Amino acid sequence: MSRADRGTRAMHQALPPALRDAVDGFAEHLSRVRNRSAHTVRAYVTDLVSLLDHAVRMGCVDLAELDLSVLRSWLARQRTMGAARTSLARRAASARAFSAWAHRAGLLPADVGAALASPRAHRELPSVLRADQAAALVEAPSRQAPPTAPPPTNPAHTDPARTDPAAGPASGTTDGAEAVPLRDRVLLELLYATGVRVSEACGLDVGDVDHGRRVIRVFGKGGRERSVPYGVPAQRALDDWLRRGRPAMVGARSGDALLLGARGGRLNPTTARQIVGAYAETAGLPRTSPHDLRHSAATHLLEGGADLRAVQELLGHSSLASTQIYTHVSVERLRAAYRQAHPRA
Repeated sequence: MSRADRGTRAMHQALPPALRDAVDGFAEHLSRVRNRSAHTVRAYVTDLVSLLDHAVRMGCVDLAELDLSVLRSWLARQRTMGAARTSLARRAASARAFSAWAHRAGLLPADVGAALASPRAHRELPSVLRADQAAALVEAPSRQAPPTAPPPTNPAHTDPARTDPAAGPASGTTDGAEAVPLRDRVLLELLYATGVRVSEACGLDVGDVDHGRRVIRVFGKGGRERSVPYGVPAQRALDDWLRRGRPAMVGARSGDALLLGARGGRLNPTTARQIVGAYAETAGLPRTSPHDLRHSAATHLLEGGADLRAVQELLGHSSLASTQIYTHVSVERLRAAYRQAHPRA
């Protein structure tokens, strides 16, 4: 548990019982009813505990005493403490979501957060690789040794009964160390080919891959399901991984997970981020994260003539506004190319 989590838990325990119950009820609503991820629930709860702690310090001993002035005072205090505009916008959204839920649940006489304004978050243009840089990154595992220490060879791969039935015969399998570049290659190929989030890639099961149609089934935010196509290079990487790589790393903890970690369990998103960053560094590329590959995929699709609505569906954005940021990236790249190449720029 991080220091921030410990601090949130301590503040939560110090709240009056009725406020603690409200926090727990809201967290359960987010998790079970809204189907939010554990990360999202943790962020909302952290904001809410901070808000209610501030309310108690202002003299609120009952949730019904929470009003707009308390919400505004809390945001003002966050700002004086140096919170960024994006953080303030998120915390205001958390307060509004809690206020609406508490009003529906009969805990607040009115939805006091409905009138709460928040600073417009300044959206910087996402970091985007050039197409040749993205290609160099996804091909890096085939050209260089793994940038991180390879996992120990899994003795289970010698036992045909414990190999992955979906991967075909085990005669072509390799050892765990040689399987790592195959795993890394398919991870990078999928992230760039499909634009999926790193958590979505790590959440894939073997059965989520439709090899015939070259489509993967993805479960995104809120459990929303979508189908995302991928290309021939990703198909080759998948074939190599399932035929030669995965059987070498599969173990008792693997289950149906497509991508595996060093100990045979499902690949962790944190480890996936480290893999991407390490290959980018050794390839001499700018600092790159899985989300940068997602940004790059979206931008390159639009630059290639893809429809904005189609890109929205591929990325799993609930709002077209989230996808439109990539049109600005494309325009900026076009202007830069114009200034560099046009004789009258």
